[in-house]
Amino acid sequence: MKILIRSATIVNPQSPHHGQTKNLLIEDGLIREIGDQAAAGADVMVEQPGLHVSPGWVDMRASAPDPGHEYRETLRSVREAAAAGGFTEIALLPNTHPVVQTKESVAYVTRPMPGHPVTVHAVAAVTVDARGKDLTEMMDLQRAGVVAFSDGHNSLQNSDMVLKVLQYLQPFGGLFINRPEDTLLIQFGTMNEGVPATMLGMKGMPRMAESMMVMRDLRLLEYTGGKIHFACLSTAEAVELVRQAKNQVVFTDQDLMQFDTHLKVNPPFRDAADTAALWAGLADGTIDAVVTDHHPLDAEVKNLEFDLAAFGIIGLETAFAALHTQNGTQKEKLTLDKIVSLLAENPRRILGLPSVRIAEGEPANLTLFNPETEWTFAEKDIRSLSKNTPFVGRQFKGKAIGVVCDSEFRIQDYESSVRW
Repeated sequence: MKILIRSATIVNPQSPHHGQTKNLLIEDGLIREIGDQAAAGADVMVEQPGLHVSPGWVDMRASAPDPGHEYRETLRSVREAAAAGGFTEIALLPNTHPVVQTKESVAYVTRPMPGHPVTVHAVAAVTVDARGKDLTEMMDLQRAGVVAFSDGHNSLQNSDMVLKVLQYLQPFGGLFINRPEDTLLIQFGTMNEGVPATMLGMKGMPRMAESMMVMRDLRLLEYTGGKIHFACLSTAEAVELVRQAKNQVVFTDQDLMQFDTHLKVNPPFRDAADTAALWAGLADGTIDAVVTDHHPLDAEVKNLEFDLAAFGIIGLETAFAALHTQNGTQKEKLTLDKIVSLLAENPRRILGLPSVRIAEGEPANLTLFNPETEWTFAEKDIRSLSKNTPFVGRQFKGKAIGVVCDSEFRIQDYESSVRW
């Protein structure tokens, strides 16, 4: 199989062709040629004005409740959603039934799927059944190939347990991912604590529930050493705490005034000041990566009164489009290089995955995208089995065109050339 990508601008600082517009010939999973001349005899050709190519994007935080709730998402459908959003690799949270906490469950989640370009990595539970009480066999799980340890949707509340996790992981360099949240402080909360919550008569979720846990974990990290990654930061104070320790925002709580349960997420959408702080954190490098927190849910748990609906939205198909579109409204805009580093390079570094270099002879692990494409996200664009997204009908600027990994590919709008 030969794939020819014509006249694409390469976005990869590690590449000798960074910033140049070139033709790329992919054959047998390798980048065979990069040049100005079009190779003959390609089986598939991709060409359109404004085409860009970068290392394949990586989502560090997605969910596919397979096994357990396959009607919401399967390991195949989450791959299709990832490919549609431009991701060649995704790390899945352990919150399945049963929980990913054994070598067998890791093997099930990460098993290759012939004919598909998306690779799945496993994040294993850090405590048994992700309940925060007893540690899993993390050393064995690391040997089985997991990329990180986390209780996923559940924040680890016990300080002594966090300390033990950091100490246990340190000898073999394991990565602990925790979503900072004091669950008692946000109990029964449905949205950000603020004026909109008061006007709607909803119990708010205070910012300090996040910042206090960031502060705690940073102090424990200072005490033990090791590695910790904070997932899904949402407040200005948490960003500043991380910034001090080191030296994905499109909506705010105002958008919930119509009680749209597709906007009910945890952590909740905060106000404009927090949103501005998150963008500043992206720009100055305080925040290392953007994740989708893709959380497929069925209509039975979403189409309810707002206070009864489950938290979570899907996001794989729209991640780049939402990020790039909102970036265009910011005073301090992120460059394409920066966006690619947030989606591709930094996630690989954090998870310890091999870096990708766009050069002749290197393995093909590529995302094709067009930052200038203007389009409207429609329900037909959803590849996930679940439809819990607030983006249907939303106009975007910037679109993932497809992915190529090894000898497999998915190219949007080129169905006649693609083997689905």
